[in-house]
Order: sequence, then C-alpha cells, then structure tokens
Amino acid sequence: MSVSPVICIDGPSGAGKGTLSRQLAQGLNWHLLDSGALYRAVGVACQRAGVALEAANEVAAIASVLDVDFRATDEGITVWMAKEDVTADIRSEAGGLCASRVALHPEVRELLLTKQREWACAPGLVADGRDMGTVVFPAAPLKIFLTASAEARAERRFHQLQGTGGNVSLPRLLADIKDRDARDVSRKASPLMPAPDAVLIDSTSLTVEEVVQRVRGLASIRGIASDTTD
Repeated sequence: MSVSPVICIDGPSGAGKGTLSRQLAQGLNWHLLDSGALYRAVGVACQRAGVALEAANEVAAIASVLDVDFRATDEGITVWMAKEDVTADIRSEAGGLCASRVALHPEVRELLLTKQREWACAPGLVADGRDMGTVVFPAAPLKIFLTASAEARAERRFHQLQGTGGNVSLPRLLADIKDRDARDVSRKASPLMPAPDAVLIDSTSLTVEEVVQRVRGLASIRGIASDTTD
C-alpha cells in the first residue's frame, strides 16, 4: 500500500462528505477519491446493460471492466464513464439507491478495493466513502467519521435537488435516507461504522467552513498537512 498520507472521510449519505472531501483536496492540492461514485457508476452501468442489481456475478462482471475517471471543474468533480460525462446520472437519487444495492455484494467490493487503493499517491489523498478507514485504508493517519441527523441530511438533499429543478418530496427523501442507513449498517460486507481510531464529527449544526477547519487542524496536529488555508 502507498506510503502517501491519506485522510479518510467516512459517514452516512448526506452528511457532507463530498463537499468536505473536495474542499480538503483542493486546499491541500491532494488527490481525491470519491468511492461512492465508483459504486454509483457500477449501478448505472448495470442498468444500461440490463443487468439486475441483485445478480451478484453479473454485477461483478460489470465492475471488473469499469472505466471511471474523475475530472475537477470550477463547479466540482465530474464523473466520466467510458469517455461519457455521467455526472447527472451518477449524482441522482436513483444513482444513490443503485450504489447502495450493488455495494451489498462482497464480490463487487473486492473488485473495487484494488482500484480504490491505486488513488493513494503523492502528495496525498482525501478518500471519501463509507469504509475508507475500516477496510480500504486501515493504516491512514487521519480518519474522520462525519455524521448528521437524518432530518438535517434530508433537508440538505431537498434543497440541493430543488436547485436543479427536480420534483422532490422531503418526507420521501427522509424515508429513503433512513432506509439506506439501515441497509448500510446491516450489510455483511463492510458495514457502515466508524473505525476504532476515527474522529467523530457531527455536522448537523456546523457550517462547511467549520468542519473543513476542524479537519485541517487535526491534520496539522498529526503532522500530515498544514492547517493554513491556501
């Protein structure tokens, strides 16, 4: 495994992991791994190929040839699959539900494990996911478990989708988040849980800037990055 420093950002859907990870990676000028996008890409690729998400062997076959690339833009990170921009499909609610379902298969998680570890290279990596600190990078010098109340996460997602003109229901989003939490926590393969040495941060009442500065401070204390904003 790479000796380059890794900051793991784990936690449930909607806690703010993506925003935190992007801002950390940009501020530190480190690489960024959006592991959730890999699973979303597998789900989208399966749907396009007509593969049932419950068919473990067929889903694993799709994952084994998955061609995914992340590209930084002024608006954030775009996701490309086989030279096609699939960011909208990947980031949709349907894409998230697909990711949670394909992630239940141990075969798929094992195939994507090596692919994720390849992102860890100099000068460093910010890894965003659900098992970054427990499975993918267990030796990472800094592990964050970012959480927030289900209600706060549903409201954030509601406002985000409203901004794109989508027809969304807050009660449905809240129910979906609670259902996904239950699946992620109870799955046999890499269940959602903080690593024993993870720092727990509840972002319910914190701004993005406050969370970023807290993590930058922890990274500085541990000697892996400066807490000075670039």
